[in-house]
Amino acid sequence: MAADTDCVNQTVTVMKRRVRCLVQGTVQGVGFRPFVYRTARSCHLAGFVCNSRSGVIIEVEGEDTDIERFLELLRMDAPPRSEITDITLHEQEPFGEHAFRIVQSYMAGVTEAHCPPDTALCEACRDELLRPGDRRFRYPFITCSICGPRLTIVRDIPYDRANTAMSCFPLCAQCAAEYTDPADRRFHAETIACPVCGPQLALYDATGAPVVCTDPLAETLRHLRHGAIVAVKGLGGFHLCVDAANDAAVRRLRSRKCREEKPFAIMVNDIAQAEALAELDDAERDLLRSPERPIVLVRKKSANHLSDAVAPGMATLGIMLPYTPLQHLLLENDFIALVMTSGNRTDEPICIGNREAIKRLNGIADFFLVHNRDILVRCDDSIAMSAAGAPYILRRARGFVPKPISVDGSFPPVLALGPHLKATVCILKNDQAFVSQHLGDMDTPQARDFFHESIELLRHITQCTPDIIAHDMHPGYYSTRVALEMGGRLRIAVQHHHAHIVSCMAENRINRPVIGIAMDGTGYGDDGMVWGGEFLVADASGYRRAGHIAYFKLPGGAQAVREPWRCAAGLLREAYGSRWIEKAVRLGLVPEKSAGLLIEKSMEQGINAPLTSSLGRVFDAVAALLGVRQRTSFEGQAAMELEAVAAGCDDTEVAVPFDIREHEGVFLLDLRSTVAALCEYRCAGTAPAMLAKAFHQMLCRACTAMAERIRAATGIASVVLSGGCFQNKQLLEGCSAALQRSGFSVAVHRLVPPNDGGIALGQAVIAGIRACGTGREERTSFCIERHKL
Repeated sequence: MAADTDCVNQTVTVMKRRVRCLVQGTVQGVGFRPFVYRTARSCHLAGFVCNSRSGVIIEVEGEDTDIERFLELLRMDAPPRSEITDITLHEQEPFGEHAFRIVQSYMAGVTEAHCPPDTALCEACRDELLRPGDRRFRYPFITCSICGPRLTIVRDIPYDRANTAMSCFPLCAQCAAEYTDPADRRFHAETIACPVCGPQLALYDATGAPVVCTDPLAETLRHLRHGAIVAVKGLGGFHLCVDAANDAAVRRLRSRKCREEKPFAIMVNDIAQAEALAELDDAERDLLRSPERPIVLVRKKSANHLSDAVAPGMATLGIMLPYTPLQHLLLENDFIALVMTSGNRTDEPICIGNREAIKRLNGIADFFLVHNRDILVRCDDSIAMSAAGAPYILRRARGFVPKPISVDGSFPPVLALGPHLKATVCILKNDQAFVSQHLGDMDTPQARDFFHESIELLRHITQCTPDIIAHDMHPGYYSTRVALEMGGRLRIAVQHHHAHIVSCMAENRINRPVIGIAMDGTGYGDDGMVWGGEFLVADASGYRRAGHIAYFKLPGGAQAVREPWRCAAGLLREAYGSRWIEKAVRLGLVPEKSAGLLIEKSMEQGINAPLTSSLGRVFDAVAALLGVRQRTSFEGQAAMELEAVAAGCDDTEVAVPFDIREHEGVFLLDLRSTVAALCEYRCAGTAPAMLAKAFHQMLCRACTAMAERIRAATGIASVVLSGGCFQNKQLLEGCSAALQRSGFSVAVHRLVPPNDGGIALGQAVIAGIRACGTGREERTSFCIERHKL
């Protein structure tokens, strides 16, 4: 007889879990909420997601394995333009929610969310833009959840349409349907618009009167083809635009803008057109196509069908690809390239308002192609190049700002006011440094207004008003005066070249002492002299001047920056003593002996002839000695042209010497033999290109030899390269390679510029360290005493 079998129904109880996530970083305006929505739905989770001042808040409810899968995907598959800096989890009581939703933003609390940068038009939107029959066909303001304006249209955080310049464009029924459809690419895209409900173009003439036409874009193209100068409204400001192949139009733009020789940036339709004009490597192609779309400096081809007035005397072109739909339409068929230079007058900030542009660009532009979407934040184009196969930022603005830079450690809030030229400002908060967009030189009232405007912007988007103020040591800088006027706060003066080195250390997260090689044009030194060829033993708390280029005199002071022959006179005097005048006359630096005697008298008596160690002025002097440039029309011109001449020589058999001597524990790079050799070679008829190449090679050997002397005395084998002279690609790559061959580890800039645009970051970190107090004395002693030469 078979045994009885009991059938028991067993019920497995699945435990539900609910987790609240705060996701911080660049997670607004990058398609993050739609990504979270789709990911949660795919993981069978209920809950919600919303923007907040602190970041993105997510609550998910479901089975434990599904929640763990969701959290893994959150970290691994986030949208490409997002950047998660932190995820904080809190367990919650489940309450049986069954759906997942995007809900209204939570406005309470302190702002911690990062405002996203502007992003170039994505491929999907570009396809729609050029697809006949699409309802956004040839619509100049097409965007989606991952591309388009961000910072430049933001009024407040969180990044919602109501807090942007798009708030005045109510959605039509079709756009509203896309915005609320989880399956649509424009689901919760805050910049969504179409020809029915979005911004529109308009064309005005030089007087500001409307141009009556059915198609402002077609009319603009017609005028450009006939040589007109058109001010075109972009993302962060206006561009002045002409046909880059029309020589008369380019020269007219130069004349009207009073920009004699400084290179113009150009925009081309695609990589194929860029390759027709310049030699590109893979890194440069990637930079050109990147979502940031910077101007990229690339080696130009000799035959390129552009006006010679685009970049006279340069070996490079500054090229960028279109990043707005309007720019794609402007470049679609008609032009090899368009000049796209900043819409401003010399030393003024870029124009952003329609009426502002018509007023300030009066007499420059023939027409104004504008639209009715407001630009709320000025932001010029970024500039970059490829160095050693990786991006190297020369001007940090649109596409990069206000993305923060993560630094090692946690700091009290600091406001750094930056330098005087190529100015930026910076707010350091905890472990995040928010460096402003490029502001320009602080020489005009308009530039100074922009400076204050940018400080307020950083304070607003970081919700931080620091009580620690960092500024340059130079007593005459505008930023120094502003710091002194900020009463009731801790003010910390920071030496210019120390800030250069620490800016590079900060972005590379280096917290050990280094040999800092800081090479630029001008920086106020501890001894009151004009520094600029510095070898420092440094960390973020302190530094010692371990070496420098031996001082020489600059007859005429600041005038020598505009007249490089004066720099040459100062170095020739060091090399030849009283015989320098005959050499200067023979080289054509001074017209006759009597003129040389006047210069000699000023140097002998120290009248308006300050001492300098500046490598920037050495470059100017050599450019003059070799007949490359005697007078300049913009900062850095002589050095840039000298680099261009050197680039025309693949190699050289000429050997240019240098000397190193020691004085009171400081190594001096003595260039008297260098100058004498260049002078004699030049008088003997040696080609300037060969001598320019030899000079660059000598500098790489000299920097390495100086670093080797300092390493022998200190044991430090880490080198940091910073300063405006390291915008010179031959110097940067040559020095890096030579130092590495000698056994040094070498750090260079990648996130902020090596020029004065990176100074504010270094100032902020140094001031943060000094203000902390705890450990400051020990760290300073470690830098100055243990590594004392």
